[in-house]
Amino acid sequence: MDIFIDTANLDEIRQANDMGVLDGVTTNPSLVAKEKVDFHKRLGEICEIVSGPVSAEVVSVDHDGMIREANALTKIADNIVIKLPCIVEGLKACKTLSDRGVRVNMTLCFQSLQAMLVAKAGAFLVSPFLGRIDDIAGDGVQLISEIRTIYDNYGYDTRILAASIRHSKHLVDVAKAGADVATVPFSVIKQMMSHPLTDVGLEKFLADWKKGQG
Repeated sequence: MDIFIDTANLDEIRQANDMGVLDGVTTNPSLVAKEKVDFHKRLGEICEIVSGPVSAEVVSVDHDGMIREANALTKIADNIVIKLPCIVEGLKACKTLSDRGVRVNMTLCFQSLQAMLVAKAGAFLVSPFLGRIDDIAGDGVQLISEIRTIYDNYGYDTRILAASIRHSKHLVDVAKAGADVATVPFSVIKQMMSHPLTDVGLEKFLADWKKGQG
């Protein structure tokens, strides 16, 4: 399973990239707004750090507006992936861009039928939002499983990107459910290599080594 970081903070991206396991980045207008920087400039800076897919989200809600924004965003770098919402206009824009060879990430997916339609429209990625489904007493991991079954049944090439990951347990669950990618905040990436028994064990090993060496 690929690991993407969900942020627009350059320091977090650099730290995650330095671990050697970062496969890509997802951003959105809210994340960029927190950084108080120009959207296009920040995307360019991210693409200089990360060679994998970098999702850049449009803010238009009509087909033509989405295409205009996508045309500008794809000029930033070759690894830009256009992020569109799972609405009818987004579906049409996905088809238009996919037919041109532009990679598209269909975001804000909350049901398996949305995922099926965007796959038929040629989406590169689909982003089901686990955490937000769980917030309303739904089962986000079950949605990943449903999409995985549908895609496998019909041979769709669209990759499943598990989004809105809140904790490391989510990561384990979506990996077991067959997600191709998980995008996570930096705090969760740090949790992945953290366990109290690892810390205790290392502390004991070092103490014994120091004692044995006099």
